[in-house]
Amino acid sequence: MKKILITGGAGYIGSHTAVALVNAGYEPVIIDDFSNSEKSVLERLKSITKREITWYEGDCNDAVRMRQIFSENQLTGVIHFAASKAVGESTQVPLKYYRNNIVSLLVLLETMAEFGVKDIVFSSSCTVYGQPDQLPVKETTPRKAAESPYGNTKKIGEDILTDYVKSNASVRAISLRYFNPIGAHKTALIGELPLGVPANLVPFVTQTGAGIREKLTVFGNDYDTPDGTCIRDYIHVMDLADAHVKSIAYLQDKGDHFYDLFNVGTGQGNTVMEVIKAFEKVSGKKLNYEIGPRRPGDIEKVWADTGKIEKLLNWKAKYNLEDALKDSWKWQLSLTAK
Repeated sequence: MKKILITGGAGYIGSHTAVALVNAGYEPVIIDDFSNSEKSVLERLKSITKREITWYEGDCNDAVRMRQIFSENQLTGVIHFAASKAVGESTQVPLKYYRNNIVSLLVLLETMAEFGVKDIVFSSSCTVYGQPDQLPVKETTPRKAAESPYGNTKKIGEDILTDYVKSNASVRAISLRYFNPIGAHKTALIGELPLGVPANLVPFVTQTGAGIREKLTVFGNDYDTPDGTCIRDYIHVMDLADAHVKSIAYLQDKGDHFYDLFNVGTGQGNTVMEVIKAFEKVSGKKLNYEIGPRRPGDIEKVWADTGKIEKLLNWKAKYNLEDALKDSWKWQLSLTAK
């Protein structure tokens, strides 16, 4: 059974990818510093997968810890999620973001080279496109200047991989540019677990629906969109997890010095108001929301062209917006019931 290291594997996308890897016949090994996740996730993964998953507590910037993990496990690949990810916070503490998101990638690549591990899937983001001039965005769409230090770390991460592959390093790499992950595992045992006030729309929607938040603020309704609210491409987290499994499998028959990148989205956009209405439909709850002013730095509209990943990786999103919101709501209810 091929062992795949998942950095940040106890986090939202990492934990769902661990499940997808087990289902596909891989053995995940997790490292997480639990700065934005909880150890209870590990027991929940055991309940879902019916097996013990090897895990380590540690920081991916810690070269000694990383060497220990590589020496104790015969790894065949790495999926690199570990990163600080709050756009707003990154503007307040940029050095934290550059250290966590860039140094960790350098340490990881150096450790992989030392132990002869070639395959890496890098967690990138559609933030690298900024507000694109044409929609939907293709992988060939020019990247714009980053709106935040967080977005810049994703651009730099992609550039590091590109330059490293060009140097004839024995590495095979894929960057996945995520659009907006939502949803949860169908068991409602794992899902998005924001610490403090959520920075993303759907956890705020479900927490408002559950009465944890008094109301939801919609930031602006005067954008050039069908109902004036921002458009995003919302993808179910299990579809996203499946894209990582397909990426690891795709790399295994590539030659050395390989790099490619793929959009991971549904290929269609939904407005904030469409998300609210879809949530009300699947939950039977009337959502308390108000229209507020635009939020600085928000992109008006973006969604993916997914033709490349569908053709080369034979991957396509299976779940729609209502499916994802149903799973998000089920997850929220399981949290509220505790």
